[in-house]
Amino acid sequence: MFQSFTDEWVERYSRQLILPEVGAKGQRKLAEAKVLVIGAGGIGSPVSLYLAAAGVGRIGIVDSDDVELSNLQRQILHTTCDISRPKVVSAKEKLETLNPDVEVVPYCLRLTSENITDIISDYDLVVDGSDNFATRYLVNDACVLSGKPLSSGAILRFEAQATTILPRESACYRCIFPAPPPPGLVPSCQEAGVIGTVCGLIGSVQATEVIKLILGKGELLSDWLFVCDLLSMEFRKIRLRRDRRCPVCGDSPTITQLIDYEEFCRLPYTS
Repeated sequence: MFQSFTDEWVERYSRQLILPEVGAKGQRKLAEAKVLVIGAGGIGSPVSLYLAAAGVGRIGIVDSDDVELSNLQRQILHTTCDISRPKVVSAKEKLETLNPDVEVVPYCLRLTSENITDIISDYDLVVDGSDNFATRYLVNDACVLSGKPLSSGAILRFEAQATTILPRESACYRCIFPAPPPPGLVPSCQEAGVIGTVCGLIGSVQATEVIKLILGKGELLSDWLFVCDLLSMEFRKIRLRRDRRCPVCGDSPTITQLIDYEEFCRLPYTS
């Protein structure tokens, strides 16, 4: 939490303070902001590192996994010495070492329909860097129902995508993807692979979106899907529009409480 304009504070954030979009007022907004990051992996690592470096006052990190050797190719929060340790413990140590101004709150658990509402209630906005459809739909629905802005990102191979969701103002995840793909159609990173640098790119995009949201500056990726392919070096934005018939954010929503998302994501797709 912001305390005072000390010499050390001015020096730490000097490159941001001289930006007209930030300044002392904006830096104070960052210091008073509370951001929840879902996942301490490929996307969550660069997101949380850049948010901590920027001076976001409280960063919550949710992840139930331990660090594995295969993570280190892309999950830059962790090192070889962290193998077998909880990711959130490793993350907390790295972020607070990088910036002692930041409070890091670890949640070593799996998000469920029973606990997510209570967890996100303590934060201003949420970043989803999860690696499965069940969590993405759960986080989206919980944020829409709670009115929490959400930055959603995903990666696979050399490709990545991100969007910013402003509940009931812009398209939500269900507006873009009304139903999950049939089981087995979209491979996981474990099955198909991922280049580590694409995590850094999309994580940086999401961290920037969060900073702009906090500052109230710039144009957001709300109603846009940012898509990149690093193999061909193609970058594009796809225009989105909120679906007025969306079951969670539409004009007459049918989803008013959270459901069993693992079961939902196993259901066969029907168009």
